[in-house]
Formats: sequence, C-alpha cells, structure tokens
Amino acid sequence: MAITLSEQIRQLYDASSGLWEKVWGEHMHHGYYGRLGNVRCDRRQAQINLIEELLRWADLEQAEHILDVGCGIGGSTLYLARKYHCLATGITLSPIQAGRAKERAFEADLAGRVQFQVADALAMPFADESFDVVWSLESGEHMPDKRQFLAECYRVLKPGGLMILATWCHRATEMALLTEAEEEHLEAIYRVYCLPYVISLNSYLDLAQNLGFKNIRCDDWSTAVAPFWDVVIDSALDWEAIAGLVQAGQQTIEAALSLRLMSEGYAKDLIRFGLLCGIR
Repeated sequence: MAITLSEQIRQLYDASSGLWEKVWGEHMHHGYYGRLGNVRCDRRQAQINLIEELLRWADLEQAEHILDVGCGIGGSTLYLARKYHCLATGITLSPIQAGRAKERAFEADLAGRVQFQVADALAMPFADESFDVVWSLESGEHMPDKRQFLAECYRVLKPGGLMILATWCHRATEMALLTEAEEEHLEAIYRVYCLPYVISLNSYLDLAQNLGFKNIRCDDWSTAVAPFWDVVIDSALDWEAIAGLVQAGQQTIEAALSLRLMSEGYAKDLIRFGLLCGIR
C-alpha cells in the first residue's frame, strides 16, 4: 500500500537525523557564505551565520514566543530561545526529531521555556494568534499545499506578528517556463528528498499578499548559500559518514548519493533559495 507524503517525510528524518547530527551538527539547513558566496568558514559556523543573517535581514529585535515550523532536532529553536530569552515551540513530523530536540532542550537547561511536538504544519494544533514570530527555515518545500501552509502561519500569528520564511524554490518563470530537462531535474530532487513540488519566490509573494500579510519583503540568497552543497558532498566522503549511511538505510543512502542534484541545480540557476518575511 502506498504511503502518504507525510509518512515518507517522517521516515526520511527518523532515519537520517541521528547521522546528520553526528556528522554535520544540530542545524539541518544551508550555510551562509557571504552575499557573493565567496566567504570561506567552518560548515557549522556558516549555518549559524545563516540564522544571524536572516534575523538581521528580517529586522527581528525582540520576541516573546517563537514558533519554529519544521524544527528538526531543535537547532534553530534553541538558538532563538537563547538569543531572545523567549519562549519557543518547535514542530516536526518526525517523532525521532521531536524526542531528540526535547533531550537537547533539557541538556541546554531550556526545557522550561522550549517545547517540541509532532504536528502537521498544514493543521497546526495551536489557537489563533498564539505567537509573535513564526520562523520557517527550509520546511516550505515539504508542504503539499503552499497556500494552506502560509495561511496557517498567518492564523497562529498575533496581529503585528512577523513571519520569517526561507525555502527552496525554482527559478522565476515569468520570462520562460521550465523546460522539460528542468522539470526532470526537479522531479529527481522531489523523489529523493520527499518533496511534493517547489514554486518560485514570486509565487510565494503572491500567496502572502493574497492572505493579507503586510510589509512583505523578498530576497534571493542562492549565491550566498550554494557553496554549502559542495561542502556537504566533501564531508560525506569521510569514513564516519559512510559508516553512518550504511546504518541509516537505503533512503538515507539515496539522499546522500543525490547531493549533486542540488549542487547542479544551483549551478544551472534552476534551484533558488528564497526569503520572505511579512507582518500579520
């Protein structure tokens, strides 16, 4: 019997999160290598730099309660809770990730201010107007209904609250539609990383405007983050990573063997790293 997309995503992250943390660290997202992509630094520092640059770009100076949508093992959630001395809630489809995130919150002495739970971002188990910040770092690409995802972010935000979204996109199509080769490239990425589809940053902008977000800003940081994939490819050749891949299973091995799909996607200007922020 065919399994649902949510189940595929859960299985992917249940199987791979332990290996990712062991080899690549707590942050399960791109790194930032300067606007021109030419700043060289440690991979884990580059990931922290991405968080800081996003916060600076979105002009987030303070927060009371942050929702981290697609929290992984709690890397961003804990980082934001410490930085802003605030409450933070993280949601993920993966019970393994949620369990590890709770352990890490306890280890960081943040269990009193940070909580994690398994939840669907398209039907969040929170009351309207619960958070003053919604943070989504590389989870939008997994959403099978992009409009519903943004609608849920809008619903749980307090009036005046800020959404900060960074997600995988494909290139703009106003001047030229995707070619058959580009569609095939994207389909290969979808299969490996359990994605339903991605859209252009302009499409995200249209959705946010139609839902009522105000003071919307967009940006494209593809050049700044693209070097990350070559760094990960190099690190995947380490014996510790290879041994971990064998233990993690076939799905994780396929994802590792397909890392070049993303690297080549950036090189061909097909894959884009889109930013969107807006106020309810």
